Amino acid sequence: MNWKYTEAEQDIIAAVRVEADRIEMSAYLIGGYIRDKILNRSTQDVDIVCVGDGIKLAQGVAKRLGVGRPQIFKRFGTAMIVYRGVDIEFVGARKESYAVDSRNPVVSLGTLEDDQRRRDFTINAMALQISGSDEGRFIDPFDGMKDLEEGIIRTPRDPDITFSDDPLRMMRAVRFACQLDFRIHEDSFNGIVNNAERIEIVSQERITTEINKIMASTKPSLGWKLLMDTGLCEIIAPKVYALRGVDYINNKGHKDNFYHTLEVLDNVSRVSDNLWLRYAALLHDIGKPRTKRFDQRVGWTFHGHDAVGSYMVPKIFRRWKLPLGNEMKYVQKLVLLHLRPISLTGKNITDSAVRRLLYEAGDEIDDLMTLCQADITTKNPSKMQRFLANYQLVKEKMIELEEKDRLRNWQPPISGEEIMATFDIPPSRQVGEVKTAIREAILDGIIPNDASSARDYMLRIGIELGLRPKIS
Repeated sequence: MNWKYTEAEQDIIAAVRVEADRIEMSAYLIGGYIRDKILNRSTQDVDIVCVGDGIKLAQGVAKRLGVGRPQIFKRFGTAMIVYRGVDIEFVGARKESYAVDSRNPVVSLGTLEDDQRRRDFTINAMALQISGSDEGRFIDPFDGMKDLEEGIIRTPRDPDITFSDDPLRMMRAVRFACQLDFRIHEDSFNGIVNNAERIEIVSQERITTEINKIMASTKPSLGWKLLMDTGLCEIIAPKVYALRGVDYINNKGHKDNFYHTLEVLDNVSRVSDNLWLRYAALLHDIGKPRTKRFDQRVGWTFHGHDAVGSYMVPKIFRRWKLPLGNEMKYVQKLVLLHLRPISLTGKNITDSAVRRLLYEAGDEIDDLMTLCQADITTKNPSKMQRFLANYQLVKEKMIELEEKDRLRNWQPPISGEEIMATFDIPPSRQVGEVKTAIREAILDGIIPNDASSARDYMLRIGIELGLRPKIS
């Protein structure tokens, strides 16, 4: 194969060749590394399979590359070393068998053919021999090269066996189809449909790893459509599944919120690789199924779905084992605020409303505006033009007020401690009332955003509440 190897890859292959020949062992490049080389995709992972003891080969190669001892996983007979930023995994050729209630295989020694047969997809089962007399031999027993050329994801053996043995492979099939823009072969697709419920034996962490890779792909909607069509979505993401479908009453229907969500997700993905902004797009309408109502006068409504959706975000993050810190709070905030910018139309846009948006969004205001623009998916040209014009008005007003009032991540210039000291009072409800009044006055433009004006206003409000300033 006339591939271009990096210097690091050349060093790795040379070290494997010399060490494998020294211990009289056949070694092969295999799997995803071969696939990505053929597709001319960059990769930082090299997979080596040998007919023999993979750990022993890894130890010898590690010495030759001067990288210390390899990380060893005795249970699976694998080892890993890192060389110049490249992860190199070694495994001895093996057979695998599975218990019905587990995706962890029982491993035994096998031939190269056994090892290729156990692989998940034909495009990941190709091998290139890099040691011995047959060095340079390309081994492709399941026509993986043909499937790569035709853009097909297909299992090397009966898909029912492949997916039942290790149900995570169903998620991987969807993920590869999404990342590579391939189609899943009909037999393999049906195998996923037949075995979808088996995904329940896979740990949530492994499932979420695959979801994250789908979310990080160029066009995540491809993956989510496949998850929906195969039945996996209903099991692994029931709240997302609940978005699907259109109901009709009196010949009035609403848009399919699942496919609208995928449009928004792809719109965001075209302009940002921020994973959490993409999650905000996926979940921005997650509250709609709970808030869906039919009004005889106006048709379908989803009043309050922004607040309900924001409330649902932490539970979804916990179920999916996603981070519960700043990332979750970020998504929760964007879901809560996603309707606010576009609701400020040209007729009722006020400085006060924009100030409040800037104050509440803080540093997330730019990402919120990105989400808001992505949420404009109407197919009506006149509506699209009107919505985009309103969006631009809000954006221009925000820039104007941001420059003038400095409200991003703003805190009122008067603290609770200063209020207590001024009126010689302990922490109390009145302290909060004075502080809130100052904040609202600045946001409403009643007083300027400076300490002097805020102090004067504090004294006035305090006196109205029956407080007396402390005489110094």
